[in-house]
Amino acid sequence: MKPLARLGDARAPDGTQLTFTKRDDEFMILASGMPLMTSRMHGSEQALATLGCREIPAHGARVLVGGLGMGFTLRVALDLLPPDGVVVVAELVPAVVEWNRGPLGPLAGHPLNDPRVRLDVRDVRETLAARDATFDAILLDVDNSPDAFTVRSNQSIYREAGLAAIHAALRPGGMLAMWSDSEDKWFETRLRRAGFVVTAERVRGRLAGKGPHHTIFLARATAALSGGRQGGDRASSRRATGGQ
Repeated sequence: MKPLARLGDARAPDGTQLTFTKRDDEFMILASGMPLMTSRMHGSEQALATLGCREIPAHGARVLVGGLGMGFTLRVALDLLPPDGVVVVAELVPAVVEWNRGPLGPLAGHPLNDPRVRLDVRDVRETLAARDATFDAILLDVDNSPDAFTVRSNQSIYREAGLAAIHAALRPGGMLAMWSDSEDKWFETRLRRAGFVVTAERVRGRLAGKGPHHTIFLARATAALSGGRQGGDRASSRRATGGQ
């Protein structure tokens, strides 16, 4: 087998080593030597946006994409977004942004060049905590699953405080879509306890219904939680928890 060509390296804030590689026409990002994402398998990343954005408003929609990845989720979100909409992309690792502006850009049609994109190079928890964090849909692909993490700091976004921050950042009836490589009934229960109406969709990792099965958790925000904030009713300061 042809060896991987090393194109770049980066380190996540928690110390996780990220390696950007290529073999023939396939790009791959490794986390601590283990595959994190590959350009050959992105059907479920596209489904994340298709399912999460299917009911966004026809005018002025605001969408948050947590985790830029290789740009496939962002591409579909932009395709579904109205002309006056905005997609905020929260990406923790600056090098991932540079890789998307470079060799990865053509894979999804250079989505970062779209004028509707607002790039936020920081932890998605900080994006959620911002005073203007009000979204019709939040699409999160931050790690493998609610209980299997390649980046240790990501686990907090799946916990109660992280889910509360997401709920607070969604407009009433807004949709949270979270990617996972497996089903997790316990996590569905946690979402319901956080004030969401929950379903889970099984999708295939590759296009045309091929590849491994992945899960998209779809969680619709109900009315504002007691003591929280929703829409324009925001506290003067708040620090969300979560991950990227």
